[in-house]
Amino acid sequence: MIKTDQTRDFALLVCNAVLLVIDTLWFQFIWYHFYAQSVYIPFFLKGNIAVVLVFTVVYALFAQLYGGFDLKANTASELLYSHAIATVMSGFTLYIIIWLLIRYLPAIPPILLLMALLVLSAASWAKPANLIMRRIYPPARTVIIYDNKAAYRKGDAITKWADWKFRVANEIRATEGYDAVIRCIEESKAEAVMLCGIHSSQRNDILKYCISNGIYVYIRPNIGDYIVNSSKQLQMASLPVMLCQRASVSLGYALVKRIFDIVFALTLMIVLSPILLITAILIKSYDGGPALYSQQRMTKDGKCFKIYKFRSMRVNAEKDGVARLASEHDDRITPVGKFIRATRLDELPQMINILKGDMSVVGPRPERPEIAEQYEQTMPEFSLRLQVKAGLTGYAQIHGKYNTSPYDKLQMDLMYIAKQSIATDFRIILGTIKVIFMPESTEGISEGEVTADEGTDDSW
Repeated sequence: MIKTDQTRDFALLVCNAVLLVIDTLWFQFIWYHFYAQSVYIPFFLKGNIAVVLVFTVVYALFAQLYGGFDLKANTASELLYSHAIATVMSGFTLYIIIWLLIRYLPAIPPILLLMALLVLSAASWAKPANLIMRRIYPPARTVIIYDNKAAYRKGDAITKWADWKFRVANEIRATEGYDAVIRCIEESKAEAVMLCGIHSSQRNDILKYCISNGIYVYIRPNIGDYIVNSSKQLQMASLPVMLCQRASVSLGYALVKRIFDIVFALTLMIVLSPILLITAILIKSYDGGPALYSQQRMTKDGKCFKIYKFRSMRVNAEKDGVARLASEHDDRITPVGKFIRATRLDELPQMINILKGDMSVVGPRPERPEIAEQYEQTMPEFSLRLQVKAGLTGYAQIHGKYNTSPYDKLQMDLMYIAKQSIATDFRIILGTIKVIFMPESTEGISEGEVTADEGTDDSW
């Protein structure tokens, strides 16, 4: 199986390399025809070839970051969208580099032409590449092993969403016992299993069996998994020990993060000041109400603060006193509000909160105390996300949706808390650019719901 997987992965690598070579040739064409003659090349770049290589590296990094090369996880449309975002980011970056080399503003049309050519290449490549992936990686015969109905629904949703990756051959509840589970796997001739909400002791036995027999294992993690994942590796009395504790960061990271927050917030407010002014005027002119509104939110250690946002709903939207999330087709949202929510403009006043130190650029989104209290009634571990300062964007924002369940958001927040670093923050900020224009990321909860809570599938 190892040799087979290596061969198939090499085929996908070649597939990705083909697009990268084509894109590099397009850049080389644009570079030599429009910029090379007027550019001063510093001695350390060793000529025009180095500039072309810089483009190749920059584009490859952005495409990798946005999932443009992840053929096994993305559909053709997702691949195209990922490469489109990578194209814009690469084009902007290369324009800045060319500007520095020329030492005056270079012509913009050639860069726009380059972007168009790169998107055209991606559009021509995405579907065939996706078909090749599905041919060499056919859907695996999969058994869903679950502990409860909520856990089963999540596993079933995953296999249906990725129907090119999974073909469900059977399903079994883990409470039937280890022998019954193994017999089901064997009789189904399973190539993969999906473990959902299973207690750790039983899960470990199944995991060891599958690994020993070359069966892929997909695990819906529990909260405890993320806590263990953030542990420190120690050696005591010549024995390995894992230390789990409340999240803590180095003084250097905290200082760099705070400086970045201040610089980022000030820069964004200055650059976008015309848009901020126009947005405020549109909101005010629609119904005469205030452009801004404030709400109580929670940040690190449960501290409450007033968050500032552009008002997207009518005045007194919660006059009944009940805290509720926005729902699909929510009639409280104004026409102006629909636009600023879709484009995330309503979040921009939170730069004030970042400057005040209530929030950071990256971190778990701040929740309302009333709604957090509802979540904690059925999910006490929800407060674990308060180990760090709340953020403008976070892991849950780039991988989840507005209506993603609180339990799933908590898992994603704990993933971030476990891996805090400057590099992680930078990846999340760049990843946010990809989801800004995805409509599904602002979908409301179902009509009639007060929160997005769908229950949990946690098993420690």
